[in-house]
Amino acid sequence: MKNMTLSSVFRYLKPYALPIALVLLCALAVVAGQLLAPFFAGRAIDCITAEGIDRAGLAANLAGIGGALLLVLPFQWAMGLFNNRIAYRVLCDLRRDAFQKLSRLPLRYVDGRAYGDVANVIVTDAEQFSEGLLLGFTQFFTGILTIVGVLGIMLALRWEVALVVFCITPVSFFVARSISKRTYKSFRAQAEARAEEAAYADEMLAGLKVVKAFSREEAAGRTFDEKNRALERASLRAVFFSSTANPATRFVNALVYAAVTLVGGFLVISTAGMAAPFTVGSLGMFLSYANQYTKPFNEISEVVTEFQNALACAARIFALLAEEEEPSDAEYPDLGTVRGEVSAEHVAFSYDPARPLIEDFDLSVKAGMRVAIVGPTGCGKTTLINLLMRFYDVDAGTVSVDGHDIRTVTRASLRRNYGMVLQETWLKTGTVRENLKMGRPDASDEEMIEAAKAAKAHSFIRRLPKGYDTVIGDEGILSAGQKQLLCIARVMLCRPPMLILDEATSNIDTHTERLVQQAFDTLMEGRTSFVVAHRLSTIVHSDLILVMKDGKIVEQGTHGELLEKGGFYAGLYRAGFAH
Repeated sequence: MKNMTLSSVFRYLKPYALPIALVLLCALAVVAGQLLAPFFAGRAIDCITAEGIDRAGLAANLAGIGGALLLVLPFQWAMGLFNNRIAYRVLCDLRRDAFQKLSRLPLRYVDGRAYGDVANVIVTDAEQFSEGLLLGFTQFFTGILTIVGVLGIMLALRWEVALVVFCITPVSFFVARSISKRTYKSFRAQAEARAEEAAYADEMLAGLKVVKAFSREEAAGRTFDEKNRALERASLRAVFFSSTANPATRFVNALVYAAVTLVGGFLVISTAGMAAPFTVGSLGMFLSYANQYTKPFNEISEVVTEFQNALACAARIFALLAEEEEPSDAEYPDLGTVRGEVSAEHVAFSYDPARPLIEDFDLSVKAGMRVAIVGPTGCGKTTLINLLMRFYDVDAGTVSVDGHDIRTVTRASLRRNYGMVLQETWLKTGTVRENLKMGRPDASDEEMIEAAKAAKAHSFIRRLPKGYDTVIGDEGILSAGQKQLLCIARVMLCRPPMLILDEATSNIDTHTERLVQQAFDTLMEGRTSFVVAHRLSTIVHSDLILVMKDGKIVEQGTHGELLEKGGFYAGLYRAGFAH
């Protein structure tokens, strides 16, 4: 999993190869400036001897130190600039691809997950990935270059000291690697716990009214506390392992510094008077290099810790991006505008293979018919709607519109022929105008107002602060009934050849319902309509009533015919519809 995540990260970095190369060049210049400063400092120390001070040499070396430090500044600024651009552009690419991926995934994916969890992957995990992985590149690049550069200079100047440093180095790598494995697992558990907490908080906030209505605040608080404590435990474990990296590497670094001091001091004494002595200035230079050599290990250990968190978050993002998409229908033709003949032959479907729902389902609806679908809860009414709209594909059999198997035409062209109003209203954040024209952006304002009037929504829209230009959303200034009227008006503006109404007037008062029902009667005239109904008023005038039970049509006919049979429908009617 970790290797797959890294390969995916490199795939997203590939388009930014040039900026990354510039970051590397800037890092090289920064490291060069930082490595030159101790060299000139060591030579400056050697300009001060018992015989006197070499003022010209001292001035030249001090100027060299100043020049080296000035070299660092502009390249360090440019390196940060390029690195930040890479980080946030990759973050932008990731979020764009993840959001677009959601639109290509089957509805089954979203139905099977908490909305807060999915949102957390796109927003929080992507942010953690950017901050922890990409923004650490600067420290990582400069750290590696510093280590390699210092070793190279030490080998060139005094191989004995370089050999001591090189022998101790593997200890630091071993410590970092052993900590890194545990840290990655801990941060992955932390990311999952964080997602669970965010999903639960989103769920409770969305249903806060229901929670309060049933006095479940304390129970919800206890559940949230459990998830919060689980996140606390995961976070503490992750922080514990990550915090051990820095002191462990600092201990190894202290060993390096002590070894350089010991070996360097011995060389100063043993080479005194030789043609090429190891001077006090050289010892100071090597001690500075020892500090520069060990410092990147501390920084890299911190970066590696952040990498573990970033990779844990990235793994969740790339898991989303790797999900199997809906099969492409680009090669299929558009359905075009249809008459509205709908049929289903030997259809079988289940959400869970272990629990069959619809088996050997048959249906034949002529164009322009008004079909009511009734039955007990869980009998398959909403599932039938999902299959008609091809939100889910059948497991067996065929669903056809005007003789065309809906799996052999594009989904978009099929859904353009349907207008849907559900019991659960949804409005996007935007103006009333934008919400009404969602299905027909090219509709004129006159057509929009006509549709609003037909849906009995025009009067309350005019009373809004800015009328049709008032910004609304799924939550906000509108009542549940007003939201549903806008959803009805939205469909009326589209005027599709087929309609699906799933308790479309459930949140509307009786008086308004009668008015809207009249508008629906006009709208459904000549159009094939499927009405999932619980109210008698929406059933008795239907051309055909489908009575469903356990995923099958057990009876069908008009209201009068079904009552005369005295079967399952008659029982439903006496139990509920007649009251």
